[in-house]
Amino acid sequence: MAYLAKAGFPVPAVYDANGPDLVMERLDGPDVLADFASRPWLAGQHGRLIADLHNQLHQIEAPPWLRRAFLPGDRVLHMDLHPGNVMMTSRGPVVIDWTGAAAGAPAADVAMVYVILTSSDIDLIPLLLRPFVPPLRALHLKQFLATAQHDPWPVMAQTAKFRMRDPNVRPAEVTKLQRIVDRAAARTVGDAASAG
Repeated sequence: MAYLAKAGFPVPAVYDANGPDLVMERLDGPDVLADFASRPWLAGQHGRLIADLHNQLHQIEAPPWLRRAFLPGDRVLHMDLHPGNVMMTSRGPVVIDWTGAAAGAPAADVAMVYVILTSSDIDLIPLLLRPFVPPLRALHLKQFLATAQHDPWPVMAQTAKFRMRDPNVRPAEVTKLQRIVDRAAARTVGDAASAG
C-alpha cells in the first residue's frame, strides 16, 4: 500500500507495519456495495468507477518483490477489486483489502471482477431489492467492461478456473464458474470461426 500511495493510487495510509500487524488510516463512508444497496440507480456509475480504478492501477509497474499472479505480466494487480473493496470516503474512493495483490496481466484483474460478480451471491442487498439485483448487476458489469481498458475475455476461462481453486468458493459458485468457463470457450470458438 505504501508503494501504491507513492504512485498516487488511493489506498489507506499505513502508519506502522510489524509483520502481519498494520496500523492504518481509519476510513469514513460506506463501501460501493453498501452504497449500491442504498442507491441502486447508481449501478452503472459504480461500474465505471471500479473500471477507472482498475485503469489507474494497471498503469503502475509492479515492484520486483511482488508475488506473481497466475498469468504473467508486469503491472500491479489487486485480484479482488470489486465494489465491496472500494470505500466511498470524504477524500474520494479508496481501495482496501490488498491481501491478494500480485504482479501480472491487467486483463486477469478485470476478468476476476467479472468472475466474482457473476458467480458470488450478494448477501448485503435488502430483501425488497433482491428481484432487481440481476438487471442492476448486468448494468454495473456492462459499464465496467465498457470502461475497462483491458479485454478480459481472452483470459476469462483461466481466471474462472483459478477462482475455482479458492477453498472459500462454495459448490453453487463452482457451478456458476464452470458456466463462465464454458461461455468463454464458446466465445473463443465463435471468434475463431468468424476469423476463418
